[in-house]
Amino acid sequence: MSVTPTPLANQLLIALPALADSNFARSVALICQHDADGAMGIVVNRASEYTLGEVLGQMGLESGDETLRAQPVLAGGPVHPERGFVLHDGGMQWDSTMAITDHLFLTTSRDILEAMARGEGPDNAIVALGCAGWGSGQLEHELTENDWLTAPADAELLFELPLDARWQAAAGRIGVDFAHLADYAGHA
Repeated sequence: MSVTPTPLANQLLIALPALADSNFARSVALICQHDADGAMGIVVNRASEYTLGEVLGQMGLESGDETLRAQPVLAGGPVHPERGFVLHDGGMQWDSTMAITDHLFLTTSRDILEAMARGEGPDNAIVALGCAGWGSGQLEHELTENDWLTAPADAELLFELPLDARWQAAAGRIGVDFAHLADYAGHA
């Protein structure tokens, strides 16, 4: 299966220090889909109040994998906060999977969580509640207003780095050090 990329798909949106919107301050969002109708992404550096074990339990699923159960569930954004989104690698198809790239997928169906609970899920996965959405032209406008930087996404940042290191690391991927930028802009 080959994926036709959309303009900003698989790019990280990195909130600039001056971005005051509490939903996105110091956030890093992976753009999953972007077209003339708008954009959709998942914030990948903010933990929700839940662990994956709690979410699986609410769904009536059990897992003997303590590491999996302890995994934080992310607060993926303010849109559909009751819906689960699984960002993952691996080529296996689930009931409701969208390919972001040939190696990165977003699944919203229960079957992937069932497989993860059984130890049969993808090698790397993060689970988020909610997503971020932008209407037609909104994200492009925000980019011209200097609310965001963009950088290419990579598996290390999405699946390995600690959540609290992702904002600075994402900016560092394109040579930006927010400590210097914040001093220059006069913000703490």
